[in-house]
Amino acid sequence: MRQRVSTGSPWEDLVGYSRAVRVGDTIHVSGTTAVRDGQVVGAGDPYVQTTVALEILTAALAELGATPADVVRTRMFVTDISRWEEYGRAHGEVFGDVRPTASMLEVSALIHPDLLVEIEAEAIVGGAGAPA
Repeated sequence: MRQRVSTGSPWEDLVGYSRAVRVGDTIHVSGTTAVRDGQVVGAGDPYVQTTVALEILTAALAELGATPADVVRTRMFVTDISRWEEYGRAHGEVFGDVRPTASMLEVSALIHPDLLVEIEAEAIVGGAGAPA
């Protein structure tokens, strides 16, 4: 059975994708940015944008019955790798105890010029849990 979550991003209908999809115990979360109500949040601030993107991402996980503790992989696409600590600090606040595998890759641009970070995640519900 396939379950989908939409966050109403202006690009979801246009491009034809879901914010997150769950099949069985596995959840894949699409690239998530700091866009709320069609507006970029935290323009110019990597930490704020990462925090907002992770809030949206974790809300999508919750809709599908998962928590950050179920995440086994994240990918962060950033437009300025020299500011990695700002992106990383926000990521660590959510996943510091979970420690999923992670990548941070610099890209030349994202879908909107004010966006600085886009984050993907994969989760396995009930099997990944954070260490005790």
